[in-house]
Amino acid sequence: MEDLLSPELEFSHRVKKAMLCVEKCTDKVQRFADDDDEEQSLSCIVGVRLVWAVLSGLAESSGSFCSGSDSAIVDKYRLHRECLSIHIGQAGVQIGDACWELYCLEHGIQPDGFVDSKQDSLENAHMDLGNSSSDSFFHETSTGKHMPRALFVDLEPTVIDGIRVGKYRSLFHPEQLVNGKEDAANNYARGHYSVGSEVINLVLERIRKLAEQCSGLQGFLIFRSFGGGTGSGFTPLLMEQLSVEYSRKTKGVLLEFSVYPSPRISTAVVEPYNSILTTHSTLEHSDCTFMVDNEAIYDICHHKLGIERPSYTSINSLVGQVVSSITASLRFEGPLNVDLIEFQTNLVPYPRIHFPITTFAPIISADKAYHEHLSILDITAACFESSNQLVKCHPQFGKYMACCLLYRGDVVPKDVNAAIASLKSRACVQFVDWCPTGFKVGINQQPPSVMPGGDLARIQRAVCMLSNTTGIVEAWARLDHKFDLMYAKKAFLHWYITEGMEQGEFSEAREDLAVLERDYEEVGLSF
Repeated sequence: MEDLLSPELEFSHRVKKAMLCVEKCTDKVQRFADDDDEEQSLSCIVGVRLVWAVLSGLAESSGSFCSGSDSAIVDKYRLHRECLSIHIGQAGVQIGDACWELYCLEHGIQPDGFVDSKQDSLENAHMDLGNSSSDSFFHETSTGKHMPRALFVDLEPTVIDGIRVGKYRSLFHPEQLVNGKEDAANNYARGHYSVGSEVINLVLERIRKLAEQCSGLQGFLIFRSFGGGTGSGFTPLLMEQLSVEYSRKTKGVLLEFSVYPSPRISTAVVEPYNSILTTHSTLEHSDCTFMVDNEAIYDICHHKLGIERPSYTSINSLVGQVVSSITASLRFEGPLNVDLIEFQTNLVPYPRIHFPITTFAPIISADKAYHEHLSILDITAACFESSNQLVKCHPQFGKYMACCLLYRGDVVPKDVNAAIASLKSRACVQFVDWCPTGFKVGINQQPPSVMPGGDLARIQRAVCMLSNTTGIVEAWARLDHKFDLMYAKKAFLHWYITEGMEQGEFSEAREDLAVLERDYEEVGLSF
């Protein structure tokens, strides 16, 4: 009769067997990548992830049997999913400041980059830091300091100087803060041609250094505004280079978080020009663009949070919560996590149709939190209310092509399925005929964190919905109309032409946006 293996030996045997499988798959990934066989390469990557899921299950069920050497083997093959965040222009830098402050709070990292062990022991009851995968967003140095995988870029120094002297000045390496000496002055042409071209090589060099610290770069998160000179002009210049340099090697995903021009509130007269030009320039380089606008967020802060006069700090804090929810599955282990490439796969039916609307719920102030019951059905239904949208448009007048619901906190799949089934029965939620499933779900059990003294209440659960809907064509039509009014009189064109642009670029960009409007209208048609 064959002797039974002890639990310790049985676990070690399973680990080694699984590792042989991982090694074979990783060898095939490299070979297929070299041959440009993307389909086979992705299949092998899925295989590696399945093996890792099995290993994680073994480790949880047999944690006491896992020896130090086995743990080292498992850690060696843990799939790193690093993401580089690039914050461009005033809007991008200020949003980035709010985001990294929140990330540090969620991961228990102090403003100097070190983890506070006392704080960990106090907060472990509320935050499951043991499941943290902070290495996807933070690089840990040999001294134990956590440095953000981020780069801040602006063509003038004022906003970035605020970070250099701010509370989190010790968190960032000086080389992660890049600025020029001359402002883009709300001019796409200055950001793209004259001023932007002077710093592009330095920015690319700094990005290469950050990429070299990654063992498995998953992609880039780019934060910027459509209306500013740096955000609109420098971003397409950079994205074009990133597409050439990284997409072939890493299959990296380029996701954008963009501040879209508001219907009534404007920070620059030439916003329509900048927005149309930058959309045209980045359309083929961006994989997915999550849009927010200041007017929608201003209204949310005023009506839902009771802030009499919302500041950019309040607005950026809310955007930071949304970005945190979208990236939570990249930074924390969860039962149903969503990778960067999954956003693209599930939200973008056609390459050009990649502008999802962002919605977040619940948005409640601290003084109202104890008086409201927030079930999973309630917060899911709230995502389909226009008052929770971060872009001013009316999805009820269009049709949904895809919805990605990203839950975090005290959420179970059974309640999520019931909530989605209830929504599908409502007449106000209409999907296109050719997309029968419609919903992509992500669940992460890390509850939302809020900044001390902030406007938002601490809540047990939240959901962020990213929805690709034909209703967004209303926002594009509104922007195109503003462009047409100015361009009919050739107003302000000389400021662009003197910086190296040709007038033909304006008409070419406008024609491309007209095609984009028609694309959205066509995908919404019934059979």
